[in-house]
Amino acid sequence: MENEEQNPVRGGILGLVVGDALGVPVESVSREALRREPVTGMRGYGTYHQPPGTWSDDSSLTLCTADALCEGYAPERIARRFVDWLYGNAWTAHGDVFDVGITSAEAIGRLQHGVPHHRAGASGEFSNGNGSLMRILPMAFYLRHNDRAGWFEPVREVSAITHAHLRSALACLYYVHFAAHLCAGAAPEAAYRRSNEDFQAALRRHDIPGDEAAHFSRILDGGIDRLAEHDISSTGYVIHTLEASLWCLLHATSYRETVLRAVNLGHDADSTAAVAGGLAGIAFGHRDIPEEWLAQIAGLDR
Repeated sequence: MENEEQNPVRGGILGLVVGDALGVPVESVSREALRREPVTGMRGYGTYHQPPGTWSDDSSLTLCTADALCEGYAPERIARRFVDWLYGNAWTAHGDVFDVGITSAEAIGRLQHGVPHHRAGASGEFSNGNGSLMRILPMAFYLRHNDRAGWFEPVREVSAITHAHLRSALACLYYVHFAAHLCAGAAPEAAYRRSNEDFQAALRRHDIPGDEAAHFSRILDGGIDRLAEHDISSTGYVIHTLEASLWCLLHATSYRETVLRAVNLGHDADSTAAVAGGLAGIAFGHRDIPEEWLAQIAGLDR
């Protein structure tokens, strides 16, 4: 049963933003380099020369989505918020956009030029970056009390604003199920087991082709937590980010441990830590996020 004291929405959003900010200074840094000089707390500058506590597109697009959902489900409203962010600097840490993925930028550019939200996203197989997964968390909060059988279409619609390939939508769906189970009070291990059951039911319900379902096999075999670190990739590919976020959470006993594991995997460090951090913030509660990190987050008092 959900513990309101935990406030899963607050924990999830703050957890994602803090994870993102921890990773921004070391985005694109290799795992080998981070083994020599691991991230242990909030850094500044680095990859984008931003001050400590600066969050990036992962957080901005998540906040855009959450803001739009406060007025009810309307994907066209979410799409407008994305345009406001990229072209009007809305929901940014310091009033400017300094990082945006290519697929997302191209899709939002199409939105700006009048292409409707359901046609803007890229649908090719090579457009399966983590750009929709990193921002999908608010859909778990919005849908969690609804019938799970009806979750796929709205999740797919929101993913498709920028990332319209089936694989990206399915990764988002899995993450939404996992986050919703955590919101309901499940421990990470139980959330993993139940999410696998829900996801496999969804694959059957929606007649998902076997070649697409196969991309989730390492998760669905129930043993993602038993893989060694060298078997976990942390690129910007959506499956890698989903696997890495689950692996980090299932190997941790606190928010701090989850996101530091994620950041120090290297490469797409901010997105991996944001996606893992959203789950960890729900699982361990917003009070488990270190105060010294929260104190440095840009714009937290807005």
